[in-house]
Amino acid sequence: MTCSIEFIEVGPRDGLQNEKTLISTEAKLELVRRSIACGARRIEVTSFVNPKRVPQMADAEAVCAGLPDDPRVTYIGLVMNQRGAERAIATGRIDQLGAVCVASDGLAISNQGQTSEESVEVALAIITAAQSAGRSGQATIAAAFGCPFDGEVAEDRVVDMAIRLAAAGPVDIALADTIGVADPAHVARLVDRVRHAINPLPVRVHFHNTRNTGLANVWAAVGAGASAVDAALGGLGGCPFAPGAAGNVPSEDVVYMLERAGVATGMDLARMIEASHWLSEVMGRELPGMVAQAPLFPQAA
Repeated sequence: MTCSIEFIEVGPRDGLQNEKTLISTEAKLELVRRSIACGARRIEVTSFVNPKRVPQMADAEAVCAGLPDDPRVTYIGLVMNQRGAERAIATGRIDQLGAVCVASDGLAISNQGQTSEESVEVALAIITAAQSAGRSGQATIAAAFGCPFDGEVAEDRVVDMAIRLAAAGPVDIALADTIGVADPAHVARLVDRVRHAINPLPVRVHFHNTRNTGLANVWAAVGAGASAVDAALGGLGGCPFAPGAAGNVPSEDVVYMLERAGVATGMDLARMIEASHWLSEVMGRELPGMVAQAPLFPQAA
């Protein structure tokens, strides 16, 4: 078991992208500011996608223009194609391009209009484009544990994709449980296989809590050697093109669990709970995260 992980806040993008009510640019920027105050040093702030398909992300350039100038923080922009990469780079504010490929044809076609194999080639090109522009790239393998259209996904397929992506030199490779079907045994096994296949490149994990196994899967992943964890404040999230993709694992719940178990995250839990309460007011409803609904423990001295 590792004694620390890198925490990545994905709320401003993955947390909000599936929300029907449009959130103001200023509220998104406030979420970024609060995430920084909580300790986040790597934040997925927006995505550069077709605004007709994902209206919530139509203000990507405006969000980037308002980002705090903080040299401690790496700002991530999700991009799905070369055009998205060009837009992200042109803002001058995105430090890291997030490329996504999909382990199944069904979701790849629904999400990106291409086959799984084609999505790998596009991801490789995005990472190269980021590096050529003096930025870094990260890679995520979506539907790594199962697809809403094709069902089970072969572990060998995911490992092969990870090896190919690693050759391009991203900062890490994430295994994403896009629709929340993973179980801890599967997670531990696949993280271990991928970690050994791409060593010394770090393995990052991204879990959705659709079937209430998200936290257990985070724990299994960290135990198997994953060194970076995505999460979204309050447990918001979902994918417009993946039926049944419910919220991300809640940031505050992940941090509570790991810190209590002796795994350092660099995050301030009390501030995260305050931020979760604020976000609940912005969204106009109670959020799925559990820790923010419970009394603080242990109580501050």
